[in-house]
Amino acid sequence: MKLICIGRNYAKHIEELANEKPENPVIFIKPDSAILLKKNPFIIPPFSNDIHYEVEVLVKINKIGKHIQQKFAHKYYEEIGLGIDFTARDLQSKLKEKGLPWEKAKAFDGSAVVGNFYKKEKFELDSLAFQLYKNESLVQDGNTKNMLWKIDEIIAYVSQFFTLKIGDVIFTGTPAGVGKVAPNDLLIGHLEKEKAFEIKVK
Repeated sequence: MKLICIGRNYAKHIEELANEKPENPVIFIKPDSAILLKKNPFIIPPFSNDIHYEVEVLVKINKIGKHIQQKFAHKYYEEIGLGIDFTARDLQSKLKEKGLPWEKAKAFDGSAVVGNFYKKEKFELDSLAFQLYKNESLVQDGNTKNMLWKIDEIIAYVSQFFTLKIGDVIFTGTPAGVGKVAPNDLLIGHLEKEKAFEIKVK
């Protein structure tokens, strides 16, 4: 099982981090050890003083696929969820300055929150609203209609490079509003009217 993450998929998030709009989806991988175990708090790692939350719509792959055509991509997933891609922003900035890979900043243990999954038929996937609340304040308010690349486009593109396997999870990118977490923060994610996860920070 692997976590395939898409970066820079919402224009306003690209702007807030002063990044360039990519010609193709930006892809990086998190190992299964990055998954935060259910009911566990997120513990701020000692190697960073600037951990950011990034809420994202998740897609769970349900069949093996390679070189998937976009018109068939919808057959490779049945469930949609919500999660967080935690990022050590200070470490990521240093790595980017040196042209080095991001894994230490993106793929560390516990850096991936995988919330509840729901049947995709519950939602309008091209207009799916989702939110992240920090200590009861709304910090990220996204909608999949603002994605640069839609879910089926992402699956088709990613499958050119990586064989998708049953249980793989795709993180589809984060909207604007990312920010720093601190000890005792409470993070709650909503997918439409569903409460998808609740995470305590320590």
